[in-house]
This record gives sequence, structure tokens and C-alpha cells, in this order.
Amino acid sequence: MSERFTVLPILLLGLAVGTLIGLLLGLVYLQAWKVRYTKGVRHDAVQRSLAVTVGKVYEQLVPHLPDFEFNPKDARFIGSPVDFVVFDGLNDGEVRSVVFVEVKTGRSDLSSRERRVKDAVKAGRVKWTEVRVGAVESLR
Repeated sequence: MSERFTVLPILLLGLAVGTLIGLLLGLVYLQAWKVRYTKGVRHDAVQRSLAVTVGKVYEQLVPHLPDFEFNPKDARFIGSPVDFVVFDGLNDGEVRSVVFVEVKTGRSDLSSRERRVKDAVKAGRVKWTEVRVGAVESLR
């Protein structure tokens, strides 16, 4: 019987050591996974940011590219919800049309806001309004 009591502590010690080793290995694996996962997420974020930045730069350059069908002097950058409003012919002294221009690069699609603006323009829901304000007295 005394043999049984001396084996039990050794078994319990072995079980505790095995559990501890398992936990440590699990923590090492978890840390390695977090490093790989974080690296992938960061890479993806950098790639997306780069694509957005390239798109913004490209938007500014579009009126000066040879394929732009309007006079760059007639284009006014507004950025959102569309990139440009072109007053076609303004530089020549005769506005033939007003054109809303959205610039897209790669496979990007219109956002829902851009689609709503496009739909309103295509449906002819475009108006002109004039706002007049009184003369401003001296600001004190």
C-alpha cells in the first residue's frame, strides 16, 4: 500500500507538468498566430490605403490627361459626392452643358451616394437656385 501512495504524487506531478507544458505550447502557438494574422491585416490595410491615395491623386490629374473629353479649364473639382462638375464651354464663353464627372480607378464601383446623384441627374431632377444675401455691414 505504501507503494501506491508514493506513485500517486509522482503521477499528479507528471499530470501537472504535462498540463503546464501543454499550456505553454498553446501560448506560443497563439502568439505565432497573432503575429501572422496581424501582419496580414496590416498588409491589407496598407494596400487599401495605397489604392485610396492613388485614386485621390488620379482624380486630380484626370482633367489634364489626353482622354479627358472636356477642357480642363471648364472642370471644377468638388470631391464629394462627385469628383468634378464640368461647365462645358465655359472657357470659350458659351456653356453648352453642365456635366457631373465621377472618376473611378481599377474595378471600383459607385458608392450608394454617387449612385443616388447619378440617378437624380439622369432623371432630370436638377435645379438652379440663387441665394442673395444683404450687404454685410462692418464686422465688429
